[in-house]
Amino acid sequence: MRIARFSHQGNVSFGVVQGDPAQPETLVVHAIAGHPFEPPQPTGVNHPLSQVRLLTPMLPNKIVAVGRNYAEHAKEMGNEVPETPLTFFKPSTSVVGPSENIAYPPFSSELSHEAELAVVIGRMCREVPADRAHEVILGYTCANDVTARDAQRAEGQWARAKGFDTACPLGPWIETDVDPSDLAITCTVNGEVRQSGRTSQMIRPIGELISFITEAMTLLPGDVVLTGTPAGVGPLNVGDEVAVGIEGIGTLANKVIKRG
Repeated sequence: MRIARFSHQGNVSFGVVQGDPAQPETLVVHAIAGHPFEPPQPTGVNHPLSQVRLLTPMLPNKIVAVGRNYAEHAKEMGNEVPETPLTFFKPSTSVVGPSENIAYPPFSSELSHEAELAVVIGRMCREVPADRAHEVILGYTCANDVTARDAQRAEGQWARAKGFDTACPLGPWIETDVDPSDLAITCTVNGEVRQSGRTSQMIRPIGELISFITEAMTLLPGDVVLTGTPAGVGPLNVGDEVAVGIEGIGTLANKVIKRG
């Protein structure tokens, strides 16, 4: 099931998207009542997807991201694989949805893309055993952990480098019925493939990550866990069109603009 958050004539709703993504004209969003953390209740209101604006599929309370979770990415950045998961936060104000702009921050001259599988939490949880992590997951979406690489190096901690406004595109929807263990993940910039990997290359799988995070903190419905990026991260410039695609989920596309 593909769960989207959308706007139509100024009204924001959740809905279930049906149809074949390979044939966009077949896609229809069926509005549901309330939130998606319970079995969806159709309202009977349906729209062709082309007539709505897709928004970020969730407004998370927090985004917990994992760094260096692909060995080749750690290597390309000149880093060792950490002995335990390397976690950091991206604020909720960094989130934007599909087709929204990434605003190049004025304190950086070296912006990078990082294609990632994002896990959306479905219920409040803490101290989750790794083998039960699937019980607390609503579904999966695409993410771009946009990074001001020069600020990351210079400042030694990553709050500004990875937390500036528009640094966390998410979308296009939440897929609830996909097995995340071995999915192709790509990033293109202006149609050129920059990153190409598989989620099976993660050093630590999703269950282990959720167990590690919830050992320390409570995750709430709608919170997002970013699971790391494969090798191939590279520069983004004003005017670029960047797209993150994940097999079985969809494609998240955004344009880079100069921050006004």
